[in-house]
Amino acid sequence: MNALKHTFRDLIRYPSAVLGLLIIVGLLIVAVYALVTIPYDEAVRLWRGGEDVWYLNPKYAAPSWVNFFSLKKAPVSFVVNTADGTMSKTVTPSNEDISTTDIKYSFDYQYDTFPQEMILYYTATFKDKLPFASVLWTTPDGRKIKIANMAVDRRTTYRFSQDPKLPKTLKSNDVMEGLFADPKAETPTPVKGIYTLEIIGTTFESGSTLDAQYVSHGELYGMAGTDKYRRDLMLPLLYGTPIALAFGLLAAIGTAVLTMSIAAIGTWHGGWVDGLIQRITEINLVLPFLAILIMVGTFYSRSIWLMLGVTIVLGIFGATIKTYRAVFLQSKESSYIEAARAYGASNSRIIFNYLIPRMIPLLIPALVSSVAAFVFLEASLAVLGLGDPVLPTWGKVINDAFTDGALYQGRYYWVLQPAMLLMLTGLGFAMLGFALDRVFNPKLRDM
Repeated sequence: MNALKHTFRDLIRYPSAVLGLLIIVGLLIVAVYALVTIPYDEAVRLWRGGEDVWYLNPKYAAPSWVNFFSLKKAPVSFVVNTADGTMSKTVTPSNEDISTTDIKYSFDYQYDTFPQEMILYYTATFKDKLPFASVLWTTPDGRKIKIANMAVDRRTTYRFSQDPKLPKTLKSNDVMEGLFADPKAETPTPVKGIYTLEIIGTTFESGSTLDAQYVSHGELYGMAGTDKYRRDLMLPLLYGTPIALAFGLLAAIGTAVLTMSIAAIGTWHGGWVDGLIQRITEINLVLPFLAILIMVGTFYSRSIWLMLGVTIVLGIFGATIKTYRAVFLQSKESSYIEAARAYGASNSRIIFNYLIPRMIPLLIPALVSSVAAFVFLEASLAVLGLGDPVLPTWGKVINDAFTDGALYQGRYYWVLQPAMLLMLTGLGFAMLGFALDRVFNPKLRDM
């Protein structure tokens, strides 16, 4: 414990170590938050759900914070409904069977462009007679527009831009322009101010109800935006954090520990054991690591856990095994090893209690630094289309963006957000690993 405290005190002397630790701790907090708030099965369901799950979101919406950096303010998406009270609802009985339902919502529109779409989702309960609804729209300049009259089934969807009669009513081919623009203006621009959507419904049976949900699909949505399937990109950005860290840490720890153990076993026993390990290592060094992973993902399975296993297997017999062997050869001839053999210590005791612990100062900095490399490896496989298809990861987001031509269409947020998280992860582990190397290796402290 005292050695650990001493190491930590030495470590925090380096600003790079402090910054690296802060980044890693921040990533760990995000990872824990994602796992607690989004169970694994729910994350998979949401990621694979497509438009049937994300129908309330707009397509290709940039993050809401884009407005802070733009002079031309774009509309932000929102959803309101009578179920949670965000839309006011007043029911007035006329007689025993007939009731009038007045649903109203007013909002302040201060944007310079038009929404993508507006949708009403009705929910009604009745026995035989369908409720009837009239939709009215009031603009800031006092215009009152009758949008539509319709009978409402138990579940009814009304899309403003798909109503064939509405362009004639608005005298505009573009429904959104007709609803928000000043008809007298030469260039269609939104009239800023308070808009009111009102639904006057009539039910014809005792106990019959009418509820509504109003969805405005703007050009911006949430903190991360959406993709072509309307999926909220905050999901893969959040859930991709524990996946990336788990892959990187497991691969780094598994590779480092097994490599060191095999190198120690081979060095201690020598002979054909050491020779076999060295020949396997030399063969493995000339094998194309990434190409093998691509072949496994193409012809067998793209499961992230299979890729993790293959990565560890291929990484065990890497170049570091020869580095460890060189150090173990020196330690093998040390006096404390001779003393251990003299009092009858077993081979396993010498290997795991005397040889390997001497390598810990060399192992820890290399292990921490290698985490970032494995995180980038997982993302690279996903970018190449070989990521796990069921998991929302950073690499998968980048792959979807490239496949959809996001950069050519100016949707830079789609690529930049996961790329920034990858760079931040690499920076955090690299800075901490570099500082640990200086702590455990006194020769580097003055460099």
